[in-house]
Amino acid sequence: MDNREKAVQMANEMKDHLQNGIIPFWKKLRDDEFGGYYGWLSYDLELDKKAVKGCILNSRITWFFANAYTLSKALGEADESLLAEAEHGYEFLKNACIDKEFGGIYWSLKYDGTPEDTTKHTYNQAFCIYALASYYEASGDSEALDLAFQLFHLIEDKCTDDLGYMEAFTRDFKPESNEKLSENGVLADKTMNTLLHVFEAYTELLRVTGNEEVKERLMWIMDTVADKVYNPVLKRQEVFFDREYHSIIDLYSYGHDIETAWLLDRGVSVLGSSEYRDKMHAITKVLTRQIYDIAFDGHSLSNECDKGKVDTNRVWWVQAETVVGFVNGWQQDPEHEEYLEGALLVWEFIKEHVIDKREGSEWFWLVTQEGKPVVGKPIVEPWKCPYHNGRMCMEIIRRLGMNK
Repeated sequence: MDNREKAVQMANEMKDHLQNGIIPFWKKLRDDEFGGYYGWLSYDLELDKKAVKGCILNSRITWFFANAYTLSKALGEADESLLAEAEHGYEFLKNACIDKEFGGIYWSLKYDGTPEDTTKHTYNQAFCIYALASYYEASGDSEALDLAFQLFHLIEDKCTDDLGYMEAFTRDFKPESNEKLSENGVLADKTMNTLLHVFEAYTELLRVTGNEEVKERLMWIMDTVADKVYNPVLKRQEVFFDREYHSIIDLYSYGHDIETAWLLDRGVSVLGSSEYRDKMHAITKVLTRQIYDIAFDGHSLSNECDKGKVDTNRVWWVQAETVVGFVNGWQQDPEHEEYLEGALLVWEFIKEHVIDKREGSEWFWLVTQEGKPVVGKPIVEPWKCPYHNGRMCMEIIRRLGMNK
């Protein structure tokens, strides 16, 4: 069996895993009493029904079910239960997560749907747009699209300065420090991560609407990535910045770079501009090459390199994004057959080590380089959701499994 045949097999395996693993698991996390989805399942598979419900978690779950439904329709296998799950998530976003007084989406809610952390973060606004745009596509509900554009204008009006997107705000949108999206001992005024996911959200909003204002902002973000975030000397993105986009730490985030590579290529495809395709592909092919050469060890991807020290642990989302990123790299430049081979190998690592085989579980949060689970990391928490692994499955099915 050659690699192209193996790629189709991988797509079929991911379809099975999506339908019989990821989707049923997250359906069981649905809270029919207070709305949304439960926010915590421990490593020992103990569900905490009174845990905080992250609004990012619920946006991503809503996005996931909306896209799973849209894919099921495209496959000629429309599963209305997926649309019902997306609607359940949407109602929770609309009625509980979005602040009706000051606008925007909260950071988190208590288990009963009342506000827990009223911080307004640009990153969080973006993921709600991502969910609402996809739910609109799945359902045709124009109210969801209206809410998406309200958040789009809120980001552009309240979450920007003269150089780009700011990060964290109080409930009434006064700037505050950015602990939530800062790591590695620094406090960042701007981050690559927030910029990337605003880009991702706007790409989805443009895809389902064709709106010219969104298109303009998408091009502006691409210019900012090229001019201020991408480091052509080190062939990587910088991660944490001061207000003026000066990098404040020597950090190489392998997972974000391979994720960025395919998301930028997706963005220029939706944009439909040959100028931006050429400009951004010059960057994305370098990012893909660097990650393959520096972070990939033949079976999986290291996490990051902080001040020259590599974290060799394997994070669930980094492995998922690597599969999509390597497949995208191969599709963009088919002569690089090694990228497809790399994606196949990472999928084998995921199947063997990252997917938790225990009844009632999903993926481990973290495993060692050798594939041993790191005990204590939860299976569900505010950041651990079906966004990365579910999206991996759907992307590979669309790219390699449709009409095959």
